[in-house]
Amino acid sequence: TLAGCRMRTLAWLGIASLCLGAAWAVPAKEKRTAGNPKADLALYENLDLDNYDLTLDNYGEILDLNNYEELYDYGDLAPKVEVGTLAPRPKDPMALPNLGTTAETPKLKPPTTAGPVRPAPIPVQFLPSCLLCLCISTSVYCDDTDLEHIPPLPPETTYLYARFNRIGAIRASDFTGLKKLKRIDLTSNFISWADADAFRLLPSLQELILPENRLTALPELPRSIVRLDARLNRIPSTGLRPEAFRDLKQLQFLHLSDNQLDYIPAPLPESLRSLHLQNNNIQTMHEDTFCNSQDHSQIRRALEDIRLDGNPINLSLFPNAYFCLPRLPTGHFF
Repeated sequence: TLAGCRMRTLAWLGIASLCLGAAWAVPAKEKRTAGNPKADLALYENLDLDNYDLTLDNYGEILDLNNYEELYDYGDLAPKVEVGTLAPRPKDPMALPNLGTTAETPKLKPPTTAGPVRPAPIPVQFLPSCLLCLCISTSVYCDDTDLEHIPPLPPETTYLYARFNRIGAIRASDFTGLKKLKRIDLTSNFISWADADAFRLLPSLQELILPENRLTALPELPRSIVRLDARLNRIPSTGLRPEAFRDLKQLQFLHLSDNQLDYIPAPLPESLRSLHLQNNNIQTMHEDTFCNSQDHSQIRRALEDIRLDGNPINLSLFPNAYFCLPRLPTGHFF
């Protein structure tokens, strides 16, 4: 009947709509599942981000790179390249260009057992001074060169420094003809004696430096001398010539400390400015040692530095010996 046909048609339409609805529902469900944030959070449920603090101490705990090569294999991304020489070796040696014949490499002769005969070393004292020492202009520097004697010096020498050697004596011929020599410094040697005329004939000598030696007597000095330093020797009063410094009118600095002097070597020239006699064995002095006891108007202004400390002398016992001095000597007043 007509009503039955309509019912069957509606039934088929309902079944068809149900099938179409089910077909569209499957991808939509998958799409919703892919975009579900709850599923994404499940991957990080074991990761604690509250106490995350990247430092040098926990860097290895947070990032574990032990399995880095196992997780990432790049072996298939690039072909293997064998590194060799910059230029490939030709297969055919005849293909090389002809560069012409080259000279044969000379053959080295085997060394002989007998070497060249070397000359015998020249003794230090016979070497020219400017090979053994250092010569700069008119100055000769021979410090710490194991000298045992004064070396031959150029005639134009003005300053000689031969400190810290093993020189044991000074001969009269060591400085012959050196008319321009102004300074001789022989500090810290083994000098035990010097010829009487070793320095007297040097017309330009102004400074004679002889500390830290073994001298027991002073030679005669030239009148041009300005500074004499003979500290730390073994010079007694008998090792000085009588009135040894009276005629040295240019002498300004006389340093004889740390010797074995028994008295002050008077008379002293008026030019003297500094007198160092500490650490000797001086026990007394005369009233005329520094001043003229007959001239109470005398004023000796140049002599401002007198060192007598370290001697067994009571300076308060000789008040009349200092009236002409601008300053009292340094020493014990008791």
